[in-house]
Amino acid sequence: MSIVAPFLAFLLVGAFAAYHRLRLAYWAAITATLLVACWLLGANPTATAIAAVIVALIAVPLLIPALRKPLITAPMLKFFRKVLPPLSQTERIALETGSVGFEGELFTGDPDWNILLNYPKPQLTAEEQAFLDGPVEELCRMTNDWEITHIHADLPPELWDFIKKNKFFGMIIPKEYGGLGFSALAHHKVIQKIASVSSVVSSTVGVPNSLGPGELLNHYGTQEQKDYYLPRLAIGQEVPCFGLTGPFAGSDATSIPDYGIVCKGDWNGANVLGVKLTFDKRYITLAPVASLIGLAFRMYDPDGLIGDTQDIGISLALLPRETPGVEIGRRHFPLNSPFQNGPIHGREVFIPLSQLIGGVEMAGKGWNMLNECLAVGRSITLPSTASGGAKAGAVVTGAYARIRKQFGLSVGRFEGVEEALARIGGKAYAISALSQATAAAVDRGDVPSVPSAIAKYHCTTMSREVISDVMDVVGGKGIILGPRNFAGRSWQAAPIAITVEGANIMTRSLLIFGQGAILCHPWVMKEMKAAQNPDFKAGVEEFDRNLFGHIGFAISNAVRSFWFGLTGAKIGSAPGDDYTRRYFRKLDRYSANLALMADVSMLMLGGKLKFKESLSGRLGDVLSHIYMTSAMLKRYHDEGAPQPDQPLLAWAFHDSVHKIELALSAALRNFPIRPVGWLMWALIFPWGRRAEAPGDRLGHRVAALLMAPNEARDRLAHGVFLTPCANNPGGRIASYLATAIAAEPVERKFLKALKTKGIEALDYSAQLDEGVREGWITVEERKQLEELRAITLETITVDDFDVHELRAASYYDLPQNKRQPREAA
Repeated sequence: MSIVAPFLAFLLVGAFAAYHRLRLAYWAAITATLLVACWLLGANPTATAIAAVIVALIAVPLLIPALRKPLITAPMLKFFRKVLPPLSQTERIALETGSVGFEGELFTGDPDWNILLNYPKPQLTAEEQAFLDGPVEELCRMTNDWEITHIHADLPPELWDFIKKNKFFGMIIPKEYGGLGFSALAHHKVIQKIASVSSVVSSTVGVPNSLGPGELLNHYGTQEQKDYYLPRLAIGQEVPCFGLTGPFAGSDATSIPDYGIVCKGDWNGANVLGVKLTFDKRYITLAPVASLIGLAFRMYDPDGLIGDTQDIGISLALLPRETPGVEIGRRHFPLNSPFQNGPIHGREVFIPLSQLIGGVEMAGKGWNMLNECLAVGRSITLPSTASGGAKAGAVVTGAYARIRKQFGLSVGRFEGVEEALARIGGKAYAISALSQATAAAVDRGDVPSVPSAIAKYHCTTMSREVISDVMDVVGGKGIILGPRNFAGRSWQAAPIAITVEGANIMTRSLLIFGQGAILCHPWVMKEMKAAQNPDFKAGVEEFDRNLFGHIGFAISNAVRSFWFGLTGAKIGSAPGDDYTRRYFRKLDRYSANLALMADVSMLMLGGKLKFKESLSGRLGDVLSHIYMTSAMLKRYHDEGAPQPDQPLLAWAFHDSVHKIELALSAALRNFPIRPVGWLMWALIFPWGRRAEAPGDRLGHRVAALLMAPNEARDRLAHGVFLTPCANNPGGRIASYLATAIAAEPVERKFLKALKTKGIEALDYSAQLDEGVREGWITVEERKQLEELRAITLETITVDDFDVHELRAASYYDLPQNKRQPREAA
């Protein structure tokens, strides 16, 4: 024991210091003190001396700058400069334009949760709430999604007029330019509510308030451009679109082949300096109806007319639709979701330099501008659309599952359906929390490039999973399209959100962890900047400070990962209340795991890491689910920690942590350097994986919440359009729930009588008459059962059509000999 004691003291103090992130000098002093105590208490002198020598060998060179910098830091800097992977222009600009909010805490291994919990609760102003209660509610009442998608393949004229008149296109435009000047939260709430009744209308409203001329002009436009265009955009006098994607440049937008040559040309009767543009764009939302086109292109100045640089770089311009040479192509038709979308083309289209967004001074800075605005726009439109659809789907499907009966039992009572309802409710809760969190980040002034990628990927992916489960639960009601169908169009449109604004495969495998590991890491970006310092001496000073901070950080996260793994993250202080404290402790563990894996992956793989997309995607999943669960906990506490919401929070949380451990497990099992993966497994999972998917009892509680009126269900449904009007089949079904539940005891009594009393009538109305005559039900109860029958029939009824109603109108414009026969021979 006397031999082991000094080394045990050495290890325990080291682990304690690393866990609590004590300074190296404190560790050395505490360790030396304990070694002296061991010697005085009779520990083996030789062992004590060896331990003391080890401490000295570590502490002396590291604590004395005159030794540390020339012997360790300078060689490490030279090595780091050699292995530092080159960044492409796309990657460098993406890193430079993003900002870091609370997601940076998740890479520390020891997040300060009080920062998150102390953020102000997101709240609308009175004006914003009035807009939701007034014009947005009215727009939803006017919206007939079946007519939009099947009959008109467009919004009807009165809807276009209402949207423009009420400045729906001007939500992000400041009031001084005639816009509404709304917060990102209000923007989120508006899109969420509209999307709950029609994704076509939400897309139409969302795009002008996302990445496009309005957003770009607001941030970068010249004063003259703002004064002219923003008031016109705010009232819909100009309908904008933005041309970025082309046939040969989708996700790799910096490689766009569209170009503009600086030259002189005629504009409004004068010969001026400008740009001659050639471009080919597709998938451009609102292009078919746009009057003002924003365009991204690569700008060249071969004759040096505006400077010495020939390849100026990606630039942005505004093209009025009537500009000679601009061609708006025919419409695309994205999966029966007929929002206005199509290609735009142009060959040698001349515009003056005054049409460059921001003027000549912003020429070549287009990718920076797009990245910053895309991070903001991607934080809101698609996540909010997913939130509206998922929340409406959850409450309407819950009502349907209670009203619809098979074998004398509500279908929602069957365990298989309960599983689907639990997934719907839990994921709707997660989507709602995540989409609101990213909008709140924008309102705090962040440019949330990493959270926006997380929100876009996970909200759209989970929304697709939700609508898949909705379709399974509602069965035939979902697959028969028509005015009564509340789910079919959402099912058809789900892949659209997966594809746009950065395909989800790319977003997961490249963006989330690829950006996060550098932008959010507390040391990596600082080390990279130090390595790029042209003054080697100054670089050594800067690199020295960051390198050893990084080393201590990595050791700490290794110790914390191992300790949390041993204890199951059940020991330690954490914020929150008695219910959520355990959740915060779990997230502390996964934060340490993420930070450790990020460091090990970057150290072991270097520049090869960005080509290991499977590893990057799995670590991105870990980051995403930690961020997502933190958003859920923030929402839960902002709403006053309501006890009825706990099943929803618990299901969503356990689903996420289960996926975190699956992702970590897959990353470790497939780590390219196998021994490193084995070592990391021992640190992260000393007892193996322990997190489990949500269980059946929890799923039963979530399903029960969706199938009965209660405050948790109301909170989940808050902000979606459930008014039971003629154009809202989902709202009508949801409104029937309380009536159906009230009639259930009477229904059970009557069904029992049918089985046991020998009622001979076959017709339902006659059966009710006999039940009243025999005294098995009262007259009032008969009325209840008649009402229940009516609302059940309305809930389950689907539509049918004459054949001519299903043929495209253009069919009848064809010559007779070109038409297919109406009926088989």
